Amino acid sequence: AMNAAWGMISDVDKVTICLDARHKTVKNIMEKKEFTVSMADAKNVVAADYVGIVSGNDVPDKVSKTGWHVTKSEFVDAPIFEELPMTLECKMLTFDKETELLTAKIINISVDESILNEKGKIDLDKFKPIAYDSVNHDYRVLGEKVGNAFKDGKQLG
Repeated sequence: AMNAAWGMISDVDKVTICLDARHKTVKNIMEKKEFTVSMADAKNVVAADYVGIVSGNDVPDKVSKTGWHVTKSEFVDAPIFEELPMTLECKMLTFDKETELLTAKIINISVDESILNEKGKIDLDKFKPIAYDSVNHDYRVLGEKVGNAFKDGKQLG
């Protein structure tokens, strides 16, 4: 497990992440060509930060210190952390050693029912996903609704 600060959904079914090849997790990805990306939430900020500041090269049992429970994905040869409510299950497509950009195809998305609304869609108020603020070195909770996509802008037209 590691904490990747820079990544994005780069297409409907792809994810792109900037990864330092020195990480043990990256070495594992290069070997297996499959991995998971779990979205951390406010409840797991301490454990998520821990896996980001401690190297698996130095502390091989670092996941056990988080209190997270691991199960194997049904779709790829990689772990799912049960406490993290959303996981992208991925197969590597490319890794550019020069830019350290990894691109992968999303094979499956696992979502815990506890973060779904009555329509079965992800509710950010229940999820409370965190993002890294690289300017202030903070973790920020995402989720407050401030507008309606593809609707509010019509006021100007």
